[in-house]
Amino acid sequence: MGLFSGMLGNASEVDSDELSKEFENVLSEDEQIDSAYKLIRDLIVFTNKRLILVDKQGITGRKKEYHSIPYKSIYEFATENAGTFDDDSELKLYTSISKEPRVIEFKGGGEIIQVQKTLAKYVCK
Repeated sequence: MGLFSGMLGNASEVDSDELSKEFENVLSEDEQIDSAYKLIRDLIVFTNKRLILVDKQGITGRKKEYHSIPYKSIYEFATENAGTFDDDSELKLYTSISKEPRVIEFKGGGEIIQVQKTLAKYVCK
């Protein structure tokens, strides 16, 4: 996935080393970034301990909201792949934290299969 895909809203994988500086104050001492995906400005970050959803807000995106979801709180997840006429995919997370699933949209299908594999790696232990 290239820069153009990221601009259109497609999920594109981000190099974990690039995020190290940004997340140095967010991660615990023994926590490491496994993989990360960018959705326009927002991020989905998989660590060895939790899933972090980063919601960049405002015009500049300098204001950020970090949602930490411990893997142990995820009891179900579902993915909906892009179809012939519907180019978008979705990830639905069902957690003990909320009654409603958290829905994350991937424009153009993106990396939904890899995201699902990474999530299964941590949730289905």
